[in-house]
Amino acid sequence: MLMELNIDNVILIDRLNIVFNRGLCVLTGETGAGKSVLLDSLGLALGVRAESGLVRQGADSARVSATFQISKNHEALDILGNAAITIDDDLLILRRVVYKSGKSRAFINDQPVSIGLLKQVGDTLVEIHGQFETQGLLNPSTHCAMLDTYAGIELGELSKTWDKWKRLELKFEELCKLSARARDEEEYLKLSLEDLITLDPKEGEEEILSNLKEQIKNHDKIIEGLNNAHSFLNADHDPVQRSWAELDNIAQKSGNDIIISALDALTRASSEIEEANSLIQNALDSINEVEYRLDEVDDRLYALRMQARKHKCSSDDLIEVKNKLQTQLDLIDNADSKLNQCKSDCDKARSEYIKLAQEISKSRKESALRLNKLVQAELAPLKLDKARFVTDISPLDEIDWSSKGIDRVRFLVSTNPGCKAGDIGKIASGGEMSRFMLAIKVIIAQSGTTQSFIFDEVDTGIGGATADAVGERLSRLAGSKQVLVVTHVPQVAARADHHWVVSKIGDKDVKTNISLLKSREQRCEEIARMLAGADITDEARAAADRLIA
Repeated sequence: MLMELNIDNVILIDRLNIVFNRGLCVLTGETGAGKSVLLDSLGLALGVRAESGLVRQGADSARVSATFQISKNHEALDILGNAAITIDDDLLILRRVVYKSGKSRAFINDQPVSIGLLKQVGDTLVEIHGQFETQGLLNPSTHCAMLDTYAGIELGELSKTWDKWKRLELKFEELCKLSARARDEEEYLKLSLEDLITLDPKEGEEEILSNLKEQIKNHDKIIEGLNNAHSFLNADHDPVQRSWAELDNIAQKSGNDIIISALDALTRASSEIEEANSLIQNALDSINEVEYRLDEVDDRLYALRMQARKHKCSSDDLIEVKNKLQTQLDLIDNADSKLNQCKSDCDKARSEYIKLAQEISKSRKESALRLNKLVQAELAPLKLDKARFVTDISPLDEIDWSSKGIDRVRFLVSTNPGCKAGDIGKIASGGEMSRFMLAIKVIIAQSGTTQSFIFDEVDTGIGGATADAVGERLSRLAGSKQVLVVTHVPQVAARADHHWVVSKIGDKDVKTNISLLKSREQRCEEIARMLAGADITDEARAAADRLIA
């Protein structure tokens, strides 16, 4: 639920901090005092579109933060998890900064996020309803979700089955295209595969052949150099052997450690020279054993590179190309069996989807009957006793099926006896729409995960028993949810669990102020003002006292 709202420099608001509670929270005040600004400010924190005109005159930016307490399984956590944003506790702080230029920045628990993500999360936390902005009711595409919420229908398994079916359907279509293309290119594929089988390319072969080519081109120079090195190391006047012999004769006689160390060094040098001599001989032997000819290496390199150009790849990728060609030809040979298997899998997945969708459709229809009765029972006290509410469920064409099922769900109403029920947005007036919405919400909201509901003057234009009925239903809804109501109707305000008054203060530098009414006397005075206007009478105070439960 909404715990706290902090507002800085939004239109007439200099700085406000409001701590909210559970139950029915009511905001009242004179027209123009700034009640709508409070909701606009909350809307900013929830991700609605920002406008530079919201920034208070003289300020560089406007800032709003809204703190919510959420459950450990709240759907907002899944959204944040998918965006790699972690939340350490059960508090969610949505913050928005709007600059004079109109640009804005968004944060969730002080982590920068996109405005889109802020709105996506905000939509799971609060539902806002106004007299002319009843959201879901005016948009038939949301009616199915509202019915599912009431019915407690989970679409996770249906969505998985839908995805499986569509993946297999796409795979079958791709196989059909690939098979058709392969048949058209069968002769080309066979010839190309035969060429690569004959060529039999090896990984890294081009580099090996390139190095070998250089060796062959420099064959004579390399042999000459190796022979010269071998001769030098085996010359009769080997200085290492002669020096070692001289030192060996005097080493024991001199007793000089330095001479002995020099003798050891010459011994090591002689060993290294012998090893080098052996390696040179091995190199000579290996070069003499090379049977390749330069023209053979050139031909092989040309063949590799020609095939690489043909298939637009490197010579090292020719092995993979050969395997792909073989796969395509295998597909042609086994096309019918593979296509039949994929088609069978696709049909099976479709049948599974239809079975689940039909079960959900049946559940929706059963729940719709219950919803119709419950909503209908709410209408009479709201002075809609002649109205009729119908949840219409009709089958969609297969092309319109989705992960949400095979049903088209619409909330239809008739406001006069004998008239055919039609779309709620076309039949109901503004005032009727608000009451229809309230009746539906009182029933559906008990099952939803949204904990905070905001009603902005949905009771405009009503009074007497109807106003009292609206207040009773708002109070009932607030028994399990947090309900924030902006109202001018005293019968609604009288049922408040928490009551704030919004007013303007100051003469030149006008600011919006909000005050929590803590005592019964304060509440009586405000409700009396709502009843009587500027001149509050004792009769109005007495009436207000009777209204307060």
